[in-house]
Amino acid sequence: MPSFDAVIDPNLVELRNAVEQSSREIGTRFDFKGSSAHIELAGKEITLYADSDFQIAQVTEILLAKLAKRNVDLRYIDTSAKVEKIGGDKVKQLLSVRSGIASDVAKKMQTLVKQSKLKVQAAIQGDSVRVSGAKRDDLQASMALLRKELPDVPLTFNNFRD
Repeated sequence: MPSFDAVIDPNLVELRNAVEQSSREIGTRFDFKGSSAHIELAGKEITLYADSDFQIAQVTEILLAKLAKRNVDLRYIDTSAKVEKIGGDKVKQLLSVRSGIASDVAKKMQTLVKQSKLKVQAAIQGDSVRVSGAKRDDLQASMALLRKELPDVPLTFNNFRD
């Protein structure tokens, strides 16, 4: 029976490359000379350090531009975290990388597929949603439906079986 998995899975190699490129650019830019601005990547968390709120906004802008250049979807990065003061006039911001489908989003995906009247079934399997059906065309229609109905979720479809 044909099936596919819908997952949220960023390309971690490209993510690391974008962070390293951003770090190199921060080191060479004139407006960051003598400042403590830098970026660290630890697992699936990116920490931005700077001297002021304005500089941290510039560091974020550089990082997002490098991610876009390397074709990493910006919806993977959660930039809603507050900027924290870490002593003196230094600040930091913690950005998390989204990975895996949250249970509420998975349930919403499952109900969307069931209400679509397509002859496919959706099953939640850990951090992914497996969609299976009799025809490949129905599976492709369900992919289009999920992309259309969930525009803020960076879905990736993999493990397509015929």
